[in-house]
Amino acid sequence: MAEKTITPARAAGLPGWLWVLLPALALLALVAVIFFANPAAVFTSDAPPPEALALERIVVVPEGFRITVLNSGARANAIAQVMVDDAFWGFSAEPSARLPRLGRATLTIDYPWVRGEPHTIRIVTPTGATFEGQVLAATLTPQPGLRAIGAYALLGLYVGVIPVVLGVLWFPAMRRLGRRGLGAVLALTLGLLIFLLVDTLLEAFELAAELPGVFQGVPLALFAALLTWLALLAVGNRRGLGQADPVRQRLYLAGLIALGIGLHNFGEGLAIGAAFALGEAALGSFLVFGFTLHNVTEGIGIAAPLTRDQPGWRQLGALALLAGAPAILGAWIGGFAFSTLLATLFLGIGAGAIWQVIVEVGRLLKRDAEKDGLPLISWLNLGALLAGIAVMYLTAFLVK
Repeated sequence: MAEKTITPARAAGLPGWLWVLLPALALLALVAVIFFANPAAVFTSDAPPPEALALERIVVVPEGFRITVLNSGARANAIAQVMVDDAFWGFSAEPSARLPRLGRATLTIDYPWVRGEPHTIRIVTPTGATFEGQVLAATLTPQPGLRAIGAYALLGLYVGVIPVVLGVLWFPAMRRLGRRGLGAVLALTLGLLIFLLVDTLLEAFELAAELPGVFQGVPLALFAALLTWLALLAVGNRRGLGQADPVRQRLYLAGLIALGIGLHNFGEGLAIGAAFALGEAALGSFLVFGFTLHNVTEGIGIAAPLTRDQPGWRQLGALALLAGAPAILGAWIGGFAFSTLLATLFLGIGAGAIWQVIVEVGRLLKRDAEKDGLPLISWLNLGALLAGIAVMYLTAFLVK
């Protein structure tokens, strides 16, 4: 005779829904007690909580500066005065100089800035606390328009699309390699991806450190990476790729590689667009040159899983666009409306995607090695993996 299971709700003679409602009501009662009774009041002092204002973006216009200010402190605040280069200056604020918590205001300062010279802008609160931002080299910030949009698109094309296409053009040569050579190409791809993963995470953490503490930049990047990885796992399981034919599996993997690289190139586009928008034309030009050389190898990584198949040039072209075109979008956002929060979020998403790609490429390399009766870890594969890391590391000297 089967043993009958008695749940706690049945044992207590109460319906199941009530056992869901009772803990929720108890939690609300506890929150109310803490809020109204304030048991921590004995530890409080008369000192006000620390203030925090963030100068999110400084735009240089012909008349002076436009600044977006965020109140990231624990209480409402206000902008009492503005200093430019150690001198108090008049300003206007929209919608108001008083900022609620997490409120924003746009300051307009009429100032005779000098082209190419640095300027320091300080915001003073009623308590005398100051928060500053810098214009490293004053020049007009590009405004949205056909010419500027076309110029940034051209930069993204140079940095993202063309280098990846050039890398994909090595596909016919890669298909002529033997079994050991094809395994070495996959190991090379693994090395490229490992470097991209580390580089993407470090860039995300660097930007996260610039965010106001209220946004919790580092956890935001890590959670974005984790959720992206889990989402890609769910997509793969839903599509039944584990039981799909090998050709379909390899095409999916190539698309996944292109997606991961595309998210990384989006971050590169943000860096280039922001450099030109801040007037750092020399740095921006150097970044274009460096990223162009840096990204050629990414095309090789995209084509590597398909060397056993015969994909059409349209498929390869679509993969190259998926990997390279995000650099154009990144250049637009970086040039016209750079957001540290958005950049951190997308770099975290890119890290999660690249991690899943590393896992899938490792599985493909192991599967092909077992199929061909070859060792997974050989001197050739190890050398190719190190070569992939070394190529990315050395070309990164041009962009760091």
